[in-house]
Amino acid sequence: MSKAETGFAEPILASAVEVAEAVGAGALFVYVAAVDNPAALQAAVRPPTRLVLICRDAADRRRAQDVSCEFLNVPPFELTRMGQIKVATLIAFSQQALHAGEAFVFVSGVAGQEIDTLVVMRVGLEYELFQSVGQPKLTEHIRRPVFERVLTLALELAHEGREGKPVGALFVVGDHREVQKYCQEGRINPFRGYPEKERNVLDDTIRDTVKEIAKLDGAFILKGNGVILSGGTTLRPALAGEDVSYTLGARHAAAAAITAGTKSIAVTISESTGTVRVWRRGAMITEIEKAPRAMLDGRPPSTIE
Repeated sequence: MSKAETGFAEPILASAVEVAEAVGAGALFVYVAAVDNPAALQAAVRPPTRLVLICRDAADRRRAQDVSCEFLNVPPFELTRMGQIKVATLIAFSQQALHAGEAFVFVSGVAGQEIDTLVVMRVGLEYELFQSVGQPKLTEHIRRPVFERVLTLALELAHEGREGKPVGALFVVGDHREVQKYCQEGRINPFRGYPEKERNVLDDTIRDTVKEIAKLDGAFILKGNGVILSGGTTLRPALAGEDVSYTLGARHAAAAAITAGTKSIAVTISESTGTVRVWRRGAMITEIEKAPRAMLDGRPPSTIE
């Protein structure tokens, strides 16, 4: 995808380095694809700031293979400016690459164009992104690759749908023994009877199966190690005394309630908007909106945030 030359990139990157130094930022996050010379940028960044290069695919990793810095792998989707920030910072936070109270600098822009935005945040002050600050680490009961795979699957379903139709879904991961106390399986559990290694979400061969089953009503219940216990499951978290009301609908209310009553994480996809939300301890950690159609069609992105 060709980039529209705005002339913003070089001065914004230079400013980002200066701002990071001025505020004592712990990290400077930049998408590899947005940087012409990753090595030069690395040389410009001074401790205690760490340069974190964000990779969306193998081509990104090859471009930066000679750079000695931290890397963060994120799903390869076209996202809004804030969507890019939310996905990367959520994954960084889950990996403990960001810590409570730490300031960081993030540069972003509309996909396929030069960077045009510089954002400075302190972990814990941006309520929309970091409601989880002060909670136990995100992957306390869940393997980090499992959380990232579920998030990626949710983003794929949100962007692709299934057979041309939008899909809503709910994934509940971790603390499965407690979660199952408040579940009612459907007549047919498509995962029952299969060896655990054949129904682990980390197995690439099961991705299409999960996406197909996502068309059914109900939730996916997963162990923290990625094994899928059931699909099409009805959650009844009110049985645990956690009857959490929520204005976004039944799926989101169930996600809030089940995570309030158990040590689990839930990921929801809104069928109507394609928005992906992550839930922990009865609260929404963050929400990631689909890129507007104008962005995907290449129309003027001036109003896209």
